[in-house]
Amino acid sequence: MSDATMHNNETDRVSRRGFIVRTGSILGAVTLGGQAVVTAQASAAPAAAGVGAEATIPVLVIGTGYGGSVAALRLAQAGVNVQMYEMGMAWDTPGSDGKIFCNTTSPDQRSYWLRTKTKQPLSNFLGFPIDKNIPRYTGILDAEEMGGIIVYQGRGVGGGSLVNGGMAVTPKRENFSAILPSVNADEMYNTYYPRANAALGVNTIDPAWFETTAAYQYARVGRKHAQRSGFPFVFVPDVYDWDYMKQEAAGTVPKSALAGEILYGNNYGKKSLQRTYIAQAKATGRVTIFPQHRVTSVAPAAGGGYNVVIEQISTSGDTVATKNVVAAKVFFAAGSVGTSKLLVKLKATGALPNLNAEVGQGWGDNGNVMCGRANHLWDPTGSLQSSIPCSGIDNWAAGGAFAEVAPLPTGIETYASFYLSITKNPNRAQFSWNAAAGKVDLNWQTAWKQPSINMAKTIFDKINAKEGTIYRTDLFGTYKIWGDHLTYHPLGGAVLNKATDNYGRLHGYPGLYVIDGSLIPGNTSVNPFVTITALAERNIEQIIATDL
Repeated sequence: MSDATMHNNETDRVSRRGFIVRTGSILGAVTLGGQAVVTAQASAAPAAAGVGAEATIPVLVIGTGYGGSVAALRLAQAGVNVQMYEMGMAWDTPGSDGKIFCNTTSPDQRSYWLRTKTKQPLSNFLGFPIDKNIPRYTGILDAEEMGGIIVYQGRGVGGGSLVNGGMAVTPKRENFSAILPSVNADEMYNTYYPRANAALGVNTIDPAWFETTAAYQYARVGRKHAQRSGFPFVFVPDVYDWDYMKQEAAGTVPKSALAGEILYGNNYGKKSLQRTYIAQAKATGRVTIFPQHRVTSVAPAAGGGYNVVIEQISTSGDTVATKNVVAAKVFFAAGSVGTSKLLVKLKATGALPNLNAEVGQGWGDNGNVMCGRANHLWDPTGSLQSSIPCSGIDNWAAGGAFAEVAPLPTGIETYASFYLSITKNPNRAQFSWNAAAGKVDLNWQTAWKQPSINMAKTIFDKINAKEGTIYRTDLFGTYKIWGDHLTYHPLGGAVLNKATDNYGRLHGYPGLYVIDGSLIPGNTSVNPFVTITALAERNIEQIIATDL
């Protein structure tokens, strides 16, 4: 029997079983859809509820990002009770300013994960360092430094969806075989990408409004320069509510994207996972979320299933309680770095010694590199800039680079064009256990960014030559052109069909699964979260049909 036939038969059976639950979930999502901020009733559950030495649960999900949220929703709709454990906060309670998230230009303790000083992607502006001291707190953005790279990750219920720009890009079909070679592209493009895009609320800016709004003058300048150098300029779908943004521009609702909110959360307009998958999952009544809980161990339990050790942490990062729960099945969804580090530790320390040698391998940065260009005075980019990108420059086929036309929402005119490039960087790193230090290391090297710089230069050297402009040198340090020290898009470390089977089942341990960006080997050619979501939709459908 083929995978497709088995998949169809099993899906019919699961569909009948979950029809009533799914209907309730849809009704719940409709009810929640009009709220500006979805309150997290489940995530506010008492910390000890359902957790203890004697607790046994059907499914435990580590993390609440894209993959984990997909798994939780679909399992709940199939009638399975799920507990999700999230290291970050619930982000459902306003601060003293009445807002849940702080502004990009005024970071406070809510901004960074357990740091005493901000670590902004742009460290300098007009020659001055811009990082500032902040109180240590379990803030929303983790700037994790390892192996010559800073990996930016979202911390909280909703994971990376809380802090990204919402650029929801489906890769071009011709690039897919290089991204996930063991996955059937027809299934992805006919079924799972459409399913993911619909559930995430993906939409595209109104082109007519784009032409007239002051907030996208910077993008129109980017378009003009790209097209004059012969590069295709494309509108990029996003999960922002564009109708809300129009109201922001009209002054009829509180500003969000037009108030520069992006790095440290978006208070109103962005459809993060809290408002989509997670809201629907909680509406089923079968999903409970425990924020500020960090999973430290997973090991086979004597009576079957897996014993999971969990630390509850305070807002200062201190452990306030340690708990145990036995779960029949465990889904690793802590993100590429979180999942990879945990699995490498568990293999090396003997908790899961039968994991194969592919665990920790194949990690990449999605080829991320940033740069800015100094424009002429007759090319102002606007003092008002929407923090939500809506467009990009495509030179993937010829030069191996796709450049997001990104904002610099400083509130002043900068005469600068700013870009985040995704490139076809071939370098891959690996995670390994450092027994002496008792931690996991990553062997990435900053020098491995050079291919990304070279690929980005295929776009921007040509634009600079055509326009008579130069690179900005004041954004990433002193006389430093390229932001080659970071990634927003960590991928790999538990690669599909290598560390796992072709649906994310970890080799050697029935009932253990990986369902996040660590399955994808280092590059997606575009912003990755739609691919992570679609792959999770594909994998969980198969797992429900065959393993439950």
